[in-house]
Amino acid sequence: MNPVTQEIAATAARIVVEEGLEYGPAKRRAVKQLGLPARAELPGNDTLEDAVFEYLSVFCADTQPTELRALRELAAVWMLRLADFRPHLSGAVWRGTATRLSDIHLQLYCDDSKSAEIQLLDKGLDYEVSSAPGPRGGNVDRLSLTVNCEALNEPIGLHLTILDADDLRGALKPDARGRTERGDLAALRRLLADT
Repeated sequence: MNPVTQEIAATAARIVVEEGLEYGPAKRRAVKQLGLPARAELPGNDTLEDAVFEYLSVFCADTQPTELRALRELAAVWMLRLADFRPHLSGAVWRGTATRLSDIHLQLYCDDSKSAEIQLLDKGLDYEVSSAPGPRGGNVDRLSLTVNCEALNEPIGLHLTILDADDLRGALKPDARGRTERGDLAALRRLLADT
């Protein structure tokens, strides 16, 4: 990797950790902050994730593990509440790079895409509907709500991406490094037991 791409990765990692930005926007902001042309070669997500882990180990080693655990425990609570929809945790909380600025991302696998919304309404929960890229190239619904994290004593964003039940096939396929992009409640409990 060339030095400019490494510098973009390091700057984007700082932005991800300190501001809670997702990878794509963090890379674009890093390019802008570094005064590079918009067409600069961007680091891949694996490279950026490595830079995030490095940043966390240097600057956040005393706080990040506790914050990550609190977010994972909160995710487990919501996965239990939404068990009917076969929830899978994804994003920074699953991958281990989350801090208190990170949102929790759950993927719900539903036979009826409106059933998750109905359950939230039945529980009296307010949420916003938006869209997110789906596994088949189109957009899918994303329900976003704010939930309280007692362990961190602050509100946390919870995003529920609604996927078709058939999308669960292949959802746990590992990447080139042998890591999965998401995990079910049993896998999350194993992570919690290991830390």
